[in-house]
Amino acid sequence: MRGRVRLSGTPVLRDIGYFLREKRWLFFAVLVGTLFYFAPTPEGLTEQGHIVLVISVVAVILFVTEPVPLPAVALMIIVAQVLVLGESSSDVARSLMSDSVLFIMGSLMLAVAVVKQKLDKRLAYLIVRMSGTSTRNIAIGIAVVSGLLASVIGEHTVAAMMLPVALTLITLTSNDPKKVRGLAAVLLFSIAYGCSIAGIGTPSGGARNAIMVGYWKEFFYSPDDPNTAKYLVDYVKWIMVCYPVFLAQLPFVIVILLTTFKPEYKHLTRAVVKLRTQIEMEGPMKPSHFVTIGVFLTTLLGWIFFSDTLGLGTIALLGSLTFLVLGLVRWEDLNSGVNWGVVWLYAAAISLGIQMKDTGAALWLADSFLQTMPNSMQSGLPLLASISVLTTLVTNTMSNGAAVAVLGPITLNLAQTAGESPLVVGFVTSISSAFAYLTVIGTPACTIVYASGYLKTTDFLKVGFKMVIMSTIILLVFAMLYWPILGL
Repeated sequence: MRGRVRLSGTPVLRDIGYFLREKRWLFFAVLVGTLFYFAPTPEGLTEQGHIVLVISVVAVILFVTEPVPLPAVALMIIVAQVLVLGESSSDVARSLMSDSVLFIMGSLMLAVAVVKQKLDKRLAYLIVRMSGTSTRNIAIGIAVVSGLLASVIGEHTVAAMMLPVALTLITLTSNDPKKVRGLAAVLLFSIAYGCSIAGIGTPSGGARNAIMVGYWKEFFYSPDDPNTAKYLVDYVKWIMVCYPVFLAQLPFVIVILLTTFKPEYKHLTRAVVKLRTQIEMEGPMKPSHFVTIGVFLTTLLGWIFFSDTLGLGTIALLGSLTFLVLGLVRWEDLNSGVNWGVVWLYAAAISLGIQMKDTGAALWLADSFLQTMPNSMQSGLPLLASISVLTTLVTNTMSNGAAVAVLGPITLNLAQTAGESPLVVGFVTSISSAFAYLTVIGTPACTIVYASGYLKTTDFLKVGFKMVIMSTIILLVFAMLYWPILGL
């Protein structure tokens, strides 16, 4: 009797009702996608581009509402490219495994190796000794160290290196993630946003910078015209223009984080005491520690000097392989310590970004946005603000390098048409591509800190829109007041 009641009675209906409530955003996303799919293709947009935009809209809804695990959304994107877009599975597979994905994979593996040797604790203690035990000061220290390093060697590398440091302080404070939600958010976003705002500082801070330098030279420089020499932007000139923009944002990052997320602990004295005790119990540095540091520094030098030829991903995998061969980390450690779902998530996002570029969907979005601008916004500060907003929207759906690659020719040509400086417009485009604060997939730094498991996708929206407003205002202030002093 009990079996029949359980099968045909209320419990089954309750389970169905619970499932429908839990997956309501999934059904909503599918409904929106279906309506968009059968809607007429907008003028100027290809049918393939229309489908890619439909997939993108559904993916964004699922990324934000998270009715299913994010790795499942990544798999949906992959499957949709084959079933809905009509791409061959082999082509989709090739688009998944880019150098950026290999880098994310290798970076997470390197982070596990550093944690295995407990060097993260020593680095965390070094930062604490410089900053003190105040949560605010520690967050400042992490953001400053992350930023100064990321401005030279790239945010990918620094985020992977600093993640274990923040996790050490978080776990020593409490093993219960629910009790340190605010603290974790402040420290982890200090890494992600410290890296993001710093990537604009030098040409080597990110691929987007090198892409823009190449566009200026290709579009505007002529060896026969000495007046075009200003479009040959070298390392020093880039630093003079962009590094102050990065430094001006640093204090605001900490203010925004501390006012958005309330850390449960104002001081991390207990965690620091535990940290010091653990380091003292481990004794002096061991030979394996020095070997680990040597391998990591060699990998770091490889990223700096050989990434153009070998690729960031290959070098990261070489470093991970070296750790395995030397016995400094076991495969079991990597298999359990790496969040492989995040690797799939980033791979699918890059693949979708490639489709947006190849089908012309990204270009159509940019053109449509610019065409909606009234005449009063097609010059001066309003034009720069519009370009910044457009770049920010695009860079939150694809890598910043891809965003500049797609938008650069459009915004530079727009500058000529509007009678504005291509240098100013180019710098605005490149710097705004760093404002990918809103999504997990916006930058590798955001993806890497999300892999910790302490953050939700809604956290990125909660703090990201404040970061976008702050960064945009500072950028425009520098464009109008500081850059004219430099002759831009």
